Amino acid sequence: MSSKRGAWTNLNQAYLHAWVRVLRSRLAELCEASDTAKKSAAGESVSATNSVFVEPDWPSEQRPPALFNLCHLLRLSAFERGVLMLCVALELDPSTAQLYVAAQGNPPRPYATLNLALRCFPQSQWNALTPSAPLRYWQLLTLVGEGPLTTQALALDERILHYLMGVTYLDPQLENYVSWSPSSTLLPPSQQTLAEQIVAKWLAEEAGSPLINLYGGTSTSRAAIAKVAGQYKGARPYRLEISNLPAETELRNRFQRRWEREAALGNHTLLIEIDDLNRQEKPAFLETFIQRQQGRLLVSSDEPIKLSQRSVVRLEVTPPSATELQQLWQQVMGEETLQQFEGSFSSVVGPLISQFALDPSGIGQVAEKVRQGRQDSSPSSFSEQPLKEQLWAACRQQARLRLDDLAQRLEPVATWDELVLPAVQMQTLKAIVSSVQQRSQVYEDWGFGQKSRRGLGISALFAGGSGTGKTMSAEVLAQALSLDLYRIDLSAVVSKYIGETEKNLRRIFDAAEQGGVILLFDEADALFGKRSEVKSSHDRHANIEVSYLLQRMESYRGLAILTTNFKNAIDGAFLRRIRFVVSFPFPDATQRAEMWRRVFPAQTPTQSLAPEKLARLTVAGGNIYSIAMNAAFLASAEASPVTMRHLLQAAQSEYGKLGKKLTDTEVRGWI
Repeated sequence: MSSKRGAWTNLNQAYLHAWVRVLRSRLAELCEASDTAKKSAAGESVSATNSVFVEPDWPSEQRPPALFNLCHLLRLSAFERGVLMLCVALELDPSTAQLYVAAQGNPPRPYATLNLALRCFPQSQWNALTPSAPLRYWQLLTLVGEGPLTTQALALDERILHYLMGVTYLDPQLENYVSWSPSSTLLPPSQQTLAEQIVAKWLAEEAGSPLINLYGGTSTSRAAIAKVAGQYKGARPYRLEISNLPAETELRNRFQRRWEREAALGNHTLLIEIDDLNRQEKPAFLETFIQRQQGRLLVSSDEPIKLSQRSVVRLEVTPPSATELQQLWQQVMGEETLQQFEGSFSSVVGPLISQFALDPSGIGQVAEKVRQGRQDSSPSSFSEQPLKEQLWAACRQQARLRLDDLAQRLEPVATWDELVLPAVQMQTLKAIVSSVQQRSQVYEDWGFGQKSRRGLGISALFAGGSGTGKTMSAEVLAQALSLDLYRIDLSAVVSKYIGETEKNLRRIFDAAEQGGVILLFDEADALFGKRSEVKSSHDRHANIEVSYLLQRMESYRGLAILTTNFKNAIDGAFLRRIRFVVSFPFPDATQRAEMWRRVFPAQTPTQSLAPEKLARLTVAGGNIYSIAMNAAFLASAEASPVTMRHLLQAAQSEYGKLGKKLTDTEVRGWI
């Protein structure tokens, strides 16, 4: 294959040099005609030589030269081809400039001009250099200098010169906008079928390629499908995030024309990704940008798009089935690893499929990471339990890639033993854990997921004052489920600009979906509130934002937790859509005493502490932890165990922070 390519390249370049020789001969004729005109009595200029211009020959049995392809793809006439080659000749043989000067007279013009082309070639076209004609429309040539149009210099675009020489690369002016698609080409059968349908649509269209809209699923899956389809017949697929384009209409149009030229010359396909655009922006933006786009074009979106003046073929991307995902895991793990776990592989990957919504690309990266790690270990490390742990940990890491930029990941350290709550609240928290662990069996095996897709998410509201254990309980759940915990401050997510809050929430949920992580939405009061009536458009949109959050929580495959200090501020209609509601009461004296017994780590030296006396402090669990830690610092500075004296000093500091004053009743008998 490479030898054939090399032979064609040599032949193609020889053909261009043959053009240079023909043009030099033609220019010599013009010079001779010009000399004859000067000697004539009338002194009138000669418009053109009458001899027939004959282009160089090309072997018919060979693949056409790049010049033929360019003229065919961009619809250049014979005259326009000649104009183009006048500019190419200067690049291949700079000495040709001397003939240009001789042929054009004074003042010296060592470059190609329209006037020179009109004299050089028969069947001349005056309109060849109009802005709408191919040479300038496709930016093959540009006019340089001032003065009459016919005498301005014609400058050849560098990308076109290299193309004619047989060198292919992406136009540098496009590099900031489009990129070679990095997506995996590993597809499950259902998505492979979609890629084949796209190719069939392209092949069936004679008048032009239809616009293909891939919607649903994940953006990575849509990109992988587009890449597989886009590579047919040796094409190269590129990706464009629509938000990367310049805002100025002129620059955007210039990019569009440049891309159309590149797509035609390079047989490229383009995937336009509009996932991050606000819904209100999509129709107007797409109408102006996509309407005139030619060639093989795909649009990736969360929802189907509509265009008023162009037909759209919409193909929905659905998540792979559990069976397809297991086949993918088997495929990417490799035979050598599978042989170590005969009869147990499904028990290893089953929980992964249930918990992590990884696409084929993510599965491939996880498998490669684990397989590489196990190859670096001793053979004795191959056992079912370590493999489960390694795969689970690798899946968690893979799912973090997108979410770490959008939310704060908390490292959970709290355990059930450290949590002090009434029995009802503890029972509810354990029910949440069971729901997450058993959802696959209930939804899939027992058929509840087939009844309705609504309400399958596991949502919870943690309501209570500051320091009563809401965040600590979320940490305990994350520890129990071996899942990542991400904190999202809703007060920071909510935007005064209409549509921005919904956009921010969508990005968070889309990124979290891969790993089914625990999402902890703090400060829910910033978004929720009782709205008995709508008084303005902002009130109406705030209700839409709340509905969108609840909708995503209901469909989210992980656990989503809202926290609030004021449960009464949340509308009862919203509360009914949340699966679990846990009220965190202010701890009573018995609970506070138990907290004091558990607050110090086992390795902390203590002396003569009285939990019942400490429990007289009317503070929540968060304040108890703060007092204990500050007392430990005071004792450490004295090289002493923690005593009631240190705790008294730390309590005074904590109360000062809270704007309260210690009473004699609270601290009587401490020292």
